[in-house]
Amino acid sequence: MSAFMLHGYFRSSASFRVRIALNLKSISYDQAPVHLVRDGGEQLQASYRAINPDGLVPSLTCDDGSVLTQSLAIIEYIDECFPTPALLPASALDRAFVRSVALQIACDIHPIANLRVLKYLRGEIGASEAQKDAWYRHWIDLGFASLEAKLASDARTGRYVFGDTPTLADICLVPQVWNARRFSIPLDAYPTIRRIADHAMQHEAFAAADPARQPDASV
Repeated sequence: MSAFMLHGYFRSSASFRVRIALNLKSISYDQAPVHLVRDGGEQLQASYRAINPDGLVPSLTCDDGSVLTQSLAIIEYIDECFPTPALLPASALDRAFVRSVALQIACDIHPIANLRVLKYLRGEIGASEAQKDAWYRHWIDLGFASLEAKLASDARTGRYVFGDTPTLADICLVPQVWNARRFSIPLDAYPTIRRIADHAMQHEAFAAADPARQPDASV
């Protein structure tokens, strides 16, 4: 048994992020799938809330019984405990740049259009499927437009968000691009974002974290 157990869902962007980070560090881990749709959402059941009272994924259980929550906190914990390869640049200024991209995605773009928000729009507000999809596209386009401008104009952008090695920013970017494509959102207006995400997915750590390759993808 591995030292870490990842409780997540194959299509969850936040779970996707943690899988990438663990893979980049070559850390062995087991997975305990938490289906976000089946039976009203397994994340809301008492058995999972005993692990994570927030009823959200992912959660990372350590071999000493400690439970970590929130994907960025989990990733920074992993980076501190397993410092090679580093997921943040050496200088404080560059770390701030990488974190700004990661936080823009994880705090400004992703939360407004994640599963529980979309379910609320449909179930409680009565939005149609078309209105729900329009909501999702609006916030993705708004976020990607400013992110594209930032990355396209910054000299630090290379094959990845920061230079030519993956960082926390790419770990957040790739799942968000995957989600945009899942909802058939055109990415022609975001060539830098698309190029970085496509390049990252050629890296085995990212490719192995792809939702289609997870044990619960066919369940």
